[in-house]
Amino acid sequence: MRLSPDQLILWQHGVLKINATLAFTWGIMLVMTVTAILVTRALDDGKGTGPWRNLPEIIVLAIEKQITDVGLAAPRPYLPFLGTIFLFTAVSSLCTVFPGFQAPTASRSTTTALALCVFVAVPVYGIRKKGFPAYLRSYVKPTFLMLPFNVLSEISRTVALGVRLFGNMMSGAMIIGILLSVTPFLFPIVMTALGLLTGMIQAYIFFILATVYIAAAASVKADRRQTEGHETETEQEHPWTLRH
Repeated sequence: MRLSPDQLILWQHGVLKINATLAFTWGIMLVMTVTAILVTRALDDGKGTGPWRNLPEIIVLAIEKQITDVGLAAPRPYLPFLGTIFLFTAVSSLCTVFPGFQAPTASRSTTTALALCVFVAVPVYGIRKKGFPAYLRSYVKPTFLMLPFNVLSEISRTVALGVRLFGNMMSGAMIIGILLSVTPFLFPIVMTALGLLTGMIQAYIFFILATVYIAAAASVKADRRQTEGHETETEQEHPWTLRH
């Protein structure tokens, strides 16, 4: 039993090879790209009625609401990145209903790549929101001695993000495979539904954690609160000077 689509080699020439992980990933990317083009073209032509308009709106609004609930008041700048991550992981899980398909997220290389994308996106959005100097100062709060610990925290949570998704997806596929081999005619539909539910939950968790990390990096509330507190203390110490 294959635990990862990396083990299935579809084509190889010398050191170059294409495994099932790459093939399934390219397939999902192609399907999502073509679907997005068709949907947006229908909307531009004024033909976007019924499911062509309602379903995309429901998905976009639901993702925006989750981003807002986490703490990002203006979700649109973060929607392309976070929405793509959620849709990719969710579609990867949904496609497991097709015989022979293995979710790319059951591969360590895919989950590592997704975690690295989040690792890069966190400082990018943080710098865009706070500015480069203010973002760097967040690594030395409350004291400069916290710098190595804050850097280590960034690295460790990236590793944990990728390992969590890989471990849950691989273990879920392994458990379902074992149960189906033991009772192939009794639980296939139930196990498939359970696998879909598990995959969707893991896609949602990955999306929420990525949103939380970006929200923490892009949040300016703490800095603003400290600035307002400093101004209040100064006003209390020198009220006449500030008033005049």
